[in-house]
Amino acid sequence: MAEKINRHSRGVFIISVTPFSKNGALDLESADRLIEFYIECGVTGMTILGIMGEAQKLSAQDAIQFSKHVLDRVAGRIPVVVGVSGAGLGNLSDLTKSVMDDGAAGVMVAPMPGLVHEVKLKNYFGEVCKALGDDVPICLQDYPQTTGVNFSVETILDLTRTYAQIVMLKHEDWPGLTKLSQVRAQSGTDDTPRLSILTGNAALFLPQELQRGADGAMTGFAYPEMLVNVVNRYQEGDLNAAENLFDAYLPLVRYEHQLGIGLAIRKEILFRRGVIESPTVRAPGPALSGVDHAELTRLIERLNVRLSELQ
Repeated sequence: MAEKINRHSRGVFIISVTPFSKNGALDLESADRLIEFYIECGVTGMTILGIMGEAQKLSAQDAIQFSKHVLDRVAGRIPVVVGVSGAGLGNLSDLTKSVMDDGAAGVMVAPMPGLVHEVKLKNYFGEVCKALGDDVPICLQDYPQTTGVNFSVETILDLTRTYAQIVMLKHEDWPGLTKLSQVRAQSGTDDTPRLSILTGNAALFLPQELQRGADGAMTGFAYPEMLVNVVNRYQEGDLNAAENLFDAYLPLVRYEHQLGIGLAIRKEILFRRGVIESPTVRAPGPALSGVDHAELTRLIERLNVRLSELQ
């Protein structure tokens, strides 16, 4: 079994897509290839059943089946975090118990929509921590663009002080660089334990986030080797090399980050790379037009030229 996530976790925890066949069924053979691809790219860990993993489109049975399959295939080689967010504490708790029993390294929890007051937010996560138990490490997802819930810096710090299970922050607020700096500066102090900070937002600001104190990334991108190499080079102290490599991929990072259609683009690239059998996004979901395909082809060709120049 892989080590559980903790307050010093770092590196790249790739947000995995969920492969589907053309008819929308889970494609577990593609999931196996995807897992091996991610591991070969050097990721530190994986996160499944996230928003870009189409968790909201999975039935409870699908979620348990997919999680168990992934955890069995990974077999402890890298830590796997499972997104368990949901409206009901009972469902959240049941899924958590299932995945932790199967070897998950921790769970990711986002707040319920509608928690617009700090007191309600703190009370909710208090209930979550109590329901899940002291032995389940939690990655707190701060993604107001999707949840509509805003965490203040003080609330994040207060939660990690109060609940030992909250060991990691998935930072996705935007604009959020100042917020990241403040959380980093005010954790790991005499009165607040250190908090692992991994960043999302499709890595759009990764070099700056690393400079602000992030421990790495927890995001998805169809070229995970870029995320790994950028984080590694930064942690080795070669900031310029990290930024030069990131800049080569930036047009594709930006293109894949388009709201609404970004997941379809990510799956199409993984399909073209031979990792998944079909780029299907489970219905209802976006599809790429002929113009989209042509643009993507040109961006990939330009990336290949730029990478050859860098080498």
